[in-house]
Amino acid sequence: MPLENTPLKRTDNPYRRLVTLPFLIFLTVLWSTASVMAGPPFVTDDPGSLPLHTGELYLFATGSRSADGTSLDASPGIEANYSLFRNTFFHLVAPLALVRPSGGPTMLGPGDLELGFKWRFLAQDSTRPDIGLFPLLSLPTGAKDRGLGSGKTQLFVPLWVQKDFGRWTGYGGGGYNINPGTGNKNFWFTGLLLQRQVSNRLYLGGELFHQTPDTAGGASGTGFNLGGGVTLTEPYQILFSAGRNLQNSEVNQFSFYLALYRTF
Repeated sequence: MPLENTPLKRTDNPYRRLVTLPFLIFLTVLWSTASVMAGPPFVTDDPGSLPLHTGELYLFATGSRSADGTSLDASPGIEANYSLFRNTFFHLVAPLALVRPSGGPTMLGPGDLELGFKWRFLAQDSTRPDIGLFPLLSLPTGAKDRGLGSGKTQLFVPLWVQKDFGRWTGYGGGGYNINPGTGNKNFWFTGLLLQRQVSNRLYLGGELFHQTPDTAGGASGTGFNLGGGVTLTEPYQILFSAGRNLQNSEVNQFSFYLALYRTF
């Protein structure tokens, strides 16, 4: 997510209408696929919260290409976060899902709804880091028989840690995902990210992440993403990342994230 000590930050500006220019961009990437687990534009999240009574919006597309087909999860999707209490925010992701399996018909419809609550319970100082919890509940609102959803309620419970060093920021952590369903397994996810504020308008970063098998007989996956964010006109930013799996690469040969972001 954007660093909080630069113009790429959450602000207290009054709400202005979210523009829809990214729809034109999203039309160029409908051949790919994916799903997002955590903090835009990366899958590794941080413990950062929002200032009291402020919020943020993302209009996004995210996707990946696998060996057995392609899909686009959210074309576009909307993420909204809002703080009603200090050091916390409520979280909602409402995606569309587009699936294009090899040799099969294209399916398009609502995906699984994601709800969450982030709580930063320890703030960093000169020696200690930020630490926060961010449980996420995935509701089976997508049609499983059409390949648009999991068909089961899932729960991901991670712990995230962050420390800032001047223009550099490092954060990471992970958690346990309860993944019910025939043939499914509960699994662990962990990630580590380093990013730098290159200028007042641009930050760049890279992450490594690992996930244990989520299906019976499945394989673990290790991958990376490179990305960042650039300010357009305050308070609008473009967030982006791309990467792939290094281990178990057949499930993620290429993935991307692209979003228009703003605070209010």
